[in-house]
Amino acid sequence: MKQKVIKGLFWKILENGGAQGIQFVVAIILARLLTPAEYGVVGIIMIFITIANVIVQNGFSTALVQKQQADEKDFSSVCYFSLGAAFVMYGILYAAAPQIANFYDIEQLKEIVRVLGVVLFPGAVISVQTAWVSRKMEFKGLFLSTLGASIISGVISIYMAYRGFGVWAMVGQQLAYYFALMLVLFVTVSWKPAFLFAWNNIWELLGFGWKLLAASLIDTLFNNLYGLIMGKIYNEEILGIYNRGEQFPKLIANNLGAAIQSVLLPAFSSKQGDRQVMKQMLKRAVRISSFLVLPMLFGLCAVADTLVLGLLGEKWLDCVPYLRIMCVAYSFWPIHITNLQAVNAAGRSDMFLKLEIIKKSMGIIGVVVGIQFGPLVLMAIKASLDFLSTFVNAWPNKKLLGYGIFNQWVDILPSVAISLIMCAAVYGVQFVLPGGVWIKLIVQVIFGAGVYIVLAKLFRLESFEYLWSLIKSRREKKEMV
Repeated sequence: MKQKVIKGLFWKILENGGAQGIQFVVAIILARLLTPAEYGVVGIIMIFITIANVIVQNGFSTALVQKQQADEKDFSSVCYFSLGAAFVMYGILYAAAPQIANFYDIEQLKEIVRVLGVVLFPGAVISVQTAWVSRKMEFKGLFLSTLGASIISGVISIYMAYRGFGVWAMVGQQLAYYFALMLVLFVTVSWKPAFLFAWNNIWELLGFGWKLLAASLIDTLFNNLYGLIMGKIYNEEILGIYNRGEQFPKLIANNLGAAIQSVLLPAFSSKQGDRQVMKQMLKRAVRISSFLVLPMLFGLCAVADTLVLGLLGEKWLDCVPYLRIMCVAYSFWPIHITNLQAVNAAGRSDMFLKLEIIKKSMGIIGVVVGIQFGPLVLMAIKASLDFLSTFVNAWPNKKLLGYGIFNQWVDILPSVAISLIMCAAVYGVQFVLPGGVWIKLIVQVIFGAGVYIVLAKLFRLESFEYLWSLIKSRREKKEMV
């Protein structure tokens, strides 16, 4: 199981990193060709599409992975049920499009909502395909599929932006990505929907999945609340700037976070009867994820000015404060994910829902307070609440596994400490570096990586020594072959 988890984690990280890496490059090119306001328009629409997708997928994806004896009838039934839900949600979006456009006073939104809403249909199928991948740990096929879909959609969007299609370039990117991913997954993944459907299977999965649906819906509504507020109370340009600032740290956190979620849930679920094994798996995941993510996000915070100026250009410099704030917000995201996956694997979807209600109640208070002081203060409060949420998410695992927030902080504190030292060093070195933006950025990145590795080795961090031992053993095996 250990080797299977490590292999799965490798392919999942590669899948996320490859796809998001391509999407990242595409986003940089599009940022040069499009304006913050155009980004903001699509950002508004994607809020509604994201919420609709949550409803369409019904928490079934996690339920399919968690169920110990899920069979072909389960997967096929969920696929057809989700497609039916997609038809219903698309109809609602289509009818609501004029009201959405009037609410934001952007006439173009009506047409964009109706076109972009089509992604709900391939999204319904993809959710079942990825559940099969997670259950069978066929992450190599998912890697090839997402990589191919990202390349296809990226080429289409860049061409459209270059030809002057403006906001429609990003619409084209989303449509191309969803449909390409669905079609390629049919080729690379062994599962295909059969002509099977059973309401009994749907109701059984809903018994677990409805709580996850409610939790996911609460989480999605709340997370997108910030975008809704910025698009309405401020303007679409502010929303576009915020989205660009969030993109960089989100790319890092989501890459590892998604890998953890996809790999650990089936791994935890297979060992849900062995509390001690689950505890050790959670402990290792918390340590490793913190060791990898914290220096990336703290380092990103240090090079924010140089990075934005070099990659996006001067017109995007206003996103730097948002970028730095969101680095803090996303720093502990993998810890959120690991704790929640342990709760899910234990079959405690009721606890999962309770945690979401607690966190979002805190968040609503933060929004009410922060909105009065402008977008930057609002984001600073969000980052603070995201940090406090790590304590909330870890609380059930003290009882379930005997591994609470105090023990977790003991494990991650060394990574936090050396990441902060590295961040200060990287930020300071830019003031003595000669040359242009790109030279400074390259030197800062190399310098930061060197400082972090030296500190990790000097203080003999357990995570560093563990990863180094894995690398050495893999290299020795290759030499023996």
